[in-house]
Amino acid sequence: MSIVLGANQYGKAEVRLVRVVRTGGRHDLRDLNVSVTLAGDLAATHLTGDNTVVLPTDSQKNTVYAFARAHGVNGIEEFGLRLARHFVTSQPTIDTATVHIEEYGWHRLGPHSFQRAGGEVRTATVTRTDERTEVEAGLTGLVLLNSTDSEFHGYVKDPYTTLPETNDRILATAVDARWRYRGEALDWEGSYAGARAALVDAFVGTYSLSLQQTLYAMGHRVLTDRPEITEVRLSLPNKHHLLVDLTPFGLDNPNEVFVATDRPYGLIEGTVRRADDGTVDPADGGGR
Repeated sequence: MSIVLGANQYGKAEVRLVRVVRTGGRHDLRDLNVSVTLAGDLAATHLTGDNTVVLPTDSQKNTVYAFARAHGVNGIEEFGLRLARHFVTSQPTIDTATVHIEEYGWHRLGPHSFQRAGGEVRTATVTRTDERTEVEAGLTGLVLLNSTDSEFHGYVKDPYTTLPETNDRILATAVDARWRYRGEALDWEGSYAGARAALVDAFVGTYSLSLQQTLYAMGHRVLTDRPEITEVRLSLPNKHHLLVDLTPFGLDNPNEVFVATDRPYGLIEGTVRRADDGTVDPADGGGR
């Protein structure tokens, strides 16, 4: 029996970095969680313990901090590109570097005081090889709710179906979105803000007959508004809000009192992409 080494990679996970920019008495804050993964010709260290081509993960961590000081963090996509490019070009045996960054938001309370934002997290993943560079950005934990303008009916009923049809329901979700860019010389801050705004606007402005329809509308709006983005992948948990039966207490409930459940939940996932480079999918079923 022949045994061989398969695919492998290594790196430093979850390097916590807080960068403070001091402009007089006013400070700005970037709060990041950076993970680096390297792959290439690393057989020797696995097969014989020869570490001559291994860049220690501690050095990778130190690079993150040194680059934050030397170059700043103007955008997590730009920061990831700089790091990925460095690892591939400085290490001859490394052919692929992937840098994944999460950014945690803070609300300003004063010139140098901040309050941690809610659960929403901005993300970016940069993959650099000798031949190509890919940048993917996104967000997780963006919780949205429409208290009306949502229906759900006309679905399959089998012997196990108990869900009543509705013409007026709460629609709520926690958006997990990933979008893929073409090019690497972009206004990353402006693009992120625009993509996020497109997601929110489409959710708010879509009269929803299903969460799937809303998903398509959100992805469609991002591609319509942001020509630098080629594909959007969305994962939308349906955060159910169930009408409470108040008849045992002699009370009606005209769509006003709900119980918010956290599990189980429906999970709607899908990808919206350009049919070809530079052309939005002509199946314009999720307009504004």
